[in-house]
Order: sequence, then C-alpha cells, then structure tokens
Amino acid sequence: MTVLPADGLSLAADFPDPSHDQWQSLVEGVLRKSGKDVTGTAAEEALSTELGDGLTARPLYTSDDTSADPGFPGFAPFVRGGRATGNTVAGWDVRQHHALPDPVRLNEALLGDLENGVTSLWLAVGGPGGVPVSGLARALDGVYLDLAPVVLDAGDALDPAVRALLALHETRGVAKEAVRGSLGADPLGWTARTGTEPDLTAALHWAQVCRHEYPGLRALTVDALPYHEAGGSAAEELGLSLATGVAYLRALTAAGLSAEEACRQLEFRYAATADQFLTIAKLRAARRLWARVAEVCGARAAGAQHQHAVTSSVMMTRRDPWVNMLRTTLACLGAGVGGADSVTVLPFDHALGLPDAFARRIARNTSTILMEESHLARVIDPAGGSWYVERLTDELATAAWSFFQEVERAGGQAAALRSGMVGERIAATWAARSRDLARRKEPVTGVSEFPNLDERSVEREPAPAAPSAGGLPKVRRDEAFETLRARSDRHLAATGSRPKVFLAALGPAAVHTARASFAANLFRAGGFEPVHEPASVDASTAAGAFTAGGAPTIACLCSSDALYAEQADAVAGELRSAGAEQVFLAGRPGEYSGVDTYVFTGCDVVAVLSSALDRMGVA
Repeated sequence: MTVLPADGLSLAADFPDPSHDQWQSLVEGVLRKSGKDVTGTAAEEALSTELGDGLTARPLYTSDDTSADPGFPGFAPFVRGGRATGNTVAGWDVRQHHALPDPVRLNEALLGDLENGVTSLWLAVGGPGGVPVSGLARALDGVYLDLAPVVLDAGDALDPAVRALLALHETRGVAKEAVRGSLGADPLGWTARTGTEPDLTAALHWAQVCRHEYPGLRALTVDALPYHEAGGSAAEELGLSLATGVAYLRALTAAGLSAEEACRQLEFRYAATADQFLTIAKLRAARRLWARVAEVCGARAAGAQHQHAVTSSVMMTRRDPWVNMLRTTLACLGAGVGGADSVTVLPFDHALGLPDAFARRIARNTSTILMEESHLARVIDPAGGSWYVERLTDELATAAWSFFQEVERAGGQAAALRSGMVGERIAATWAARSRDLARRKEPVTGVSEFPNLDERSVEREPAPAAPSAGGLPKVRRDEAFETLRARSDRHLAATGSRPKVFLAALGPAAVHTARASFAANLFRAGGFEPVHEPASVDASTAAGAFTAGGAPTIACLCSSDALYAEQADAVAGELRSAGAEQVFLAGRPGEYSGVDTYVFTGCDVVAVLSSALDRMGVA
C-alpha cells in the first residue's frame, strides 16, 4: 500500500531507484574534482578504508553483499546474541574493575559503585596491584554477595583467593546455588602476561567444584586482553581466544566433564575499541566461531558464548585524557550493540594511574546513559541486518578462523606461546600499525592530531607496577608521540620555553593558511611551539621575522606550490642567513635549495620530529 500525503502526491514512488553504476559515476566526478582521475572499481577503492587482517571497509554496501545466515537471537550460531531476549530485559551487566591494595579504600570504592549503577565487581586480588587475600573480607564488607556477583582477577594467587571468596559466601549464608560470577582462572592468559609455564591444576579443580556445587558460578575465563594489549589485531584476538577456549575444553573433558559442562565453565573477555563497527562485528563473530567449536565438540546446546567486553587500554591516552571519555563511550556502545553480556568501561584517567571517584562515576554512568537515556538495550541486536555489519562479521570470522587453524597446527595455544609464534605474529602486526600511527594514517585526537600544548596535566596516584616478567608487552597508541612530548616537557622545565618552529608563510592568507595550519598541527604533535608572526613574509622580511620570533632554530615554509616555485629558494636562503639550522617545507618533496626536510600528509611524523629534536639538542 502506498501512503500518500494530504495533497495526494506520492513521496517516493516517482523517484527512480539509482543503480550502482550511477552511484559510481557520481563518485568518479567527485574524485576528479579532487585531482584523482580514476574510473570503475578503482573509484570505489579510493574511498575504501583498510581495517587490518586483510579486511576493507567499502564506502557502499547493498543487498548484493551476501553473508552467512546469522540465525535468530538466542539460537545457533548465536551471531545475534546468546539469549533470545538479548539485553532487553535489564540491559547488560555493568562490571567495574578495581585494583586497589588497600582493603578500606577498596571497600569505599566498591560500595560507591554498587550504590550508583554498577551490577557486578571485577576485583584484582593478590600481586602488587590487587587487594591481599587476607583483606578480601574487609574489602567486601557491606556488599550483598547474593546480589552483586564477584569476578576474580587473581593470577597466580587463584587458589587462596577462591577459597577466601567462597568461604565468605558461606559465612554470610549465601546458598551455593545462588552464587554468581566467575573465579577468573586463566592459566594460559597468565602465561601470556608473565611468560611462566601454564599450570591448569587449580583451574581444573575449581571447575569440578563449580560443576558439582555452584551451578551459577563459572570457573575459567578466556581472556583475550593480553593479545589485544600487546598490539594484536581483531582477528588475532579472536583466533587466540578460540585456541585458548579449545585448550580448556580438552583439559576439562579429560578431567571428566562433558563437553556441555565444560562450555558452561567458560567466560570470554574481549577488548572494545572506539571503532564501534569493528567492535560490534568482533563480538558477533566471536559467538559464531565458538558456536562452531561447540557444535564440533557435540555441545551445540551450550554453544552460546558468555562475553565480557572491556574498553581498550591501548586506545587510552595520557595527553588530553578527557578525550578518553568519548573513546570509551563509543567502545561501550559497540560492546552493547554487539551483544556483550557484561561491559567494563575503564575510567578516562586509566593511563595516568589509579582513577579517582569522579573518573569511576563517569565510567559507570557511560553504560547507564546508553541503556537508560539512549534506550540502547531496548532493541535486540540493533545492528542485525546491516549489510556492512553482517559482511564485516563474516569476513572477520573467516580471518580469525584461519589464524586459529594456524595456532592449532603449531600445537595449540600453549605451544604457540612457548615457541614465540604468538609474540612474533603480534609484534609484526603492531609494527605495521605503529607505522600508520607515526604517519598519522591512524590519527589520535589530542595527541597526533590537534594537540593542546597549554593543557593542564591531570595528576593521579601512581598505579602499582605490574610484574615485569617475560610475557607479552603492553602497548599504547600514543607511545611514540608521548616520547616526543616528554622531551619537549623536559626542555620547558630546563629552559622555560618549548622548542620553537618559525612558520614562514608566503603570500596572502587564502594561499598559505591550509599548509600553515597543517604544519602547526604537525609540529605541536612533537611538542614544538609554532611561531606565526607576522602572518606573511617574503625574502625581504623573513630574516627579521625569524630573529624576532623568540630564538627558534628551525623554520618551515608554508604556501602554495606556485609561490614555492617563485619564492622558496630566496626565503630559505634568508632564513639560513638569519640562523635557521633546519628549514622545512610543508608540501611534497621538490628541488628547492636550502630546504632540508619536507612535511606532508603521510610522512613519518615521528621520525621527522624526533630528528628535529635531536638536531636541536633536546634530550
């Protein structure tokens, strides 16, 4: 039935459906205006984005982009969720992470979170950053354990931590069948973090205990965060989680559990990033992959993967940390839409040390806003049916399965960790990504793009140091630029001023503004203070302006290619005579006398700025 407005005219029927070829022709016209003369599929490829793992996000998806049948929510292959109702009944479980050695301070933080929206607790126990096992009871004083499930992160202190937690439940009269949460046993994950040999003895023992006495408690966690935090890609994270899960299934069934019982002892933990579509696809692909494993093992009925999503620590920045609130919001949105059962939002100051009460409040309120105000949990599988999401889910699952098979051929997860295969593969992935970060192909807002040199630093109590064993490293996207900014900070502390760069803008503002803004942004990313006074110079005024600019030692020419051809050589010579030790030019490399280095879109910004600081003697 066609619905007509009051005047009797159809709103849509008179508009013909455009074809893909027509759309592509329009794209070709736009690209020609930007200087790219490409036709056919090359035009579409010019607007595509590489996502890693051999995956590409195209600018347009249609019904022709077929993918595997995702099924229905709550039914195999569980792509659309492990439960038929999704998160629509009560939303996802808001799980706050706590790593405080002081039981009294930890108790205050736990109660504050539980009173204001948190629904489960993820506690670091033992080690330098966790509460001592002897302080666990004090830390959980006043916590209703039958209402607030506890998830342990105990590492090699698993056995005493579990005994203390279960004893506490018994002391408080919580019935065994009412105990919820996870014991967090993850021997292979601990091996990935520390390099120690895996020991599954305690994990298998507690899985048996949970199976027979605590039906609502899971014993093991398949934690993929060590691989993500070492720089692994989405497919590598998924493939290694599968390999770990399969290793645990083999051990659990060998210990006497059925395949279905073994599956029900596992919880899977994944990273959620600010790329919300990749996060959605990753969680959906993870469920599909695990459903296939469960089916092959004869445990199809228990193939619904229980997922815990944690906002990525790799994406968190130390500079301009307030932007982290936006990153974690997008990551939380992706996790919720992707169907995660539990979501942990790391506080925005996570990279700076121990979070304060304000940061924890913002973290827990992120989930509350998305569920209660944005109504995100009122729709089952909101992304379901999107041609892009369904295709990306399918492609990511295929890439992850391929890597999983590589790990299995290498002898399984433990053998792959032991041989160095996992570390080498992830290191290669991170090296490639680091090159993109250095070239700002993957921009980091507030760090490599639009940094604020005048921002006030956010001070936090240092977090306890993690064990420095031989496991996988932890990386951050801001690492290289943070090193540059730290050098600038030391120079500021020693001399009272930051390293300066004089922007020699040629011609009127309409001609030089674009490249002057580009150069200023680029140099600020390395902690350089741009000097752009006066607004425009030429060969007769460049030397005087440079000398009056507060003793910079480097200069950068900024203008159009046409004016460079007319004035660059002369202006560069004047800057040299005035004392410029290094002259840059904002634009593609050319043959200009007196110009040392060219800065342009896609250049290695880290290498260029590091070299400039070296020549200036900035340590």
